Amino acid sequence: MTEFPHTTLPIPNDWDRAGLPGWTYHSPEMFALEREKLFLTHWQIAGHVNDIPAPGDWLTFDMLGERAVVMRGADGVVRAFHNLCRHRGARVVDGDKGHCRGSIVCPFHGWVYNLDGTLRGAARPSTFGDMDRDKFGLMPIEMELFHGFVFLRSGPGPQPPVAELLAPFDADFAAYDLDKVVSVPTPNWMTDLPVNWKSVRDVDNEGYHVALAHPGLQELYGRTYRDLHLENGLSVSVGWFGDAPGRGWSVRNYVRISPERPDLPGHLQKAWTYYGLFPNAVFAFTPEAVQFYQEIPLSPGLTRLTGRLYRHPDESRQARIARYLAMRIDRATSQEDQQLSIWSDESMKSDAFEGFHLSDLEYGLRRHHDGLRALMPVMTLAEAPPEGEIRARNDELICRSERQG
Repeated sequence: MTEFPHTTLPIPNDWDRAGLPGWTYHSPEMFALEREKLFLTHWQIAGHVNDIPAPGDWLTFDMLGERAVVMRGADGVVRAFHNLCRHRGARVVDGDKGHCRGSIVCPFHGWVYNLDGTLRGAARPSTFGDMDRDKFGLMPIEMELFHGFVFLRSGPGPQPPVAELLAPFDADFAAYDLDKVVSVPTPNWMTDLPVNWKSVRDVDNEGYHVALAHPGLQELYGRTYRDLHLENGLSVSVGWFGDAPGRGWSVRNYVRISPERPDLPGHLQKAWTYYGLFPNAVFAFTPEAVQFYQEIPLSPGLTRLTGRLYRHPDESRQARIARYLAMRIDRATSQEDQQLSIWSDESMKSDAFEGFHLSDLEYGLRRHHDGLRALMPVMTLAEAPPEGEIRARNDELICRSERQG
């Protein structure tokens, strides 16, 4: 079997095989705490700089009430701002992506911003008294780039800079020439699933279910699949194909057509590789394409599954066909995972649910839960505090830990 360069953290001989208590999946107050402690303070993937190749091109990213716009300026520099006019808070751009000709014009009252976010002028400026335009530019939002991918977060948090955080992935990302990838004609997708976001992540964080629940993946690479657990909430899952022809139409033809990539290091050739980033994002690489996907929580019981797909700029006809076949396999896998997420999520509302009992092959799920517990220790409680008291109980547990630590 091909050797992977990353060393996985060892699984303890005697570890707590329980998962999070069921109440943490359906509590409105817990969801509000996750918004504050997790999603607004951890890096999220907004897209790729090649999604906005020309000056004036923009894309948006929304997360739990915070709205961002990523725009390429007249100087070619990519910047990120809160998608919020400084006059009355309207969106300055609307939609997933678009283009502004030379300036951004708020659709509410017509305030005009330069492509670098500075305020060019307010409509009827004499009605605002002595207003200093320099103080009313679009508000910047924290942004970092990593191999062309755009990362945002709405406020400071515990994660280090993206390049430092994702340093273990740097060599692999460089091997794929990610700075050069371009969007496919339909680059992004979106599905709203009636589950808590953690139920989606629970399914995706372990490979124990692959053999039975994903016949296509099992046929493609199930014999070689493995999960690797890294520091700082990172993970790698990988499976190598080509040692068996496959029986299903998509897998059989994909294995036959997928192009050789001698330019890639050995561990990435004929591999489907998934790079996980805490708390809710994954990059997925195949020899012919690159994608990212993530869960955007909308409410305690509703989650938006979204992502974007990219191809190599010099894509051959063979690679394009392989990408189509890979998409068929991936689409079936996604539908299977969605059903598993629904079943898992609804079980936690049952009085008969007594929690998880995890296999060693599900250790990645446990590590994700441990990351959540570290930030929100109230999740360690088997019984739910009354709604309205969860935040106070969490603060109490944090203070207790700090006194003891």
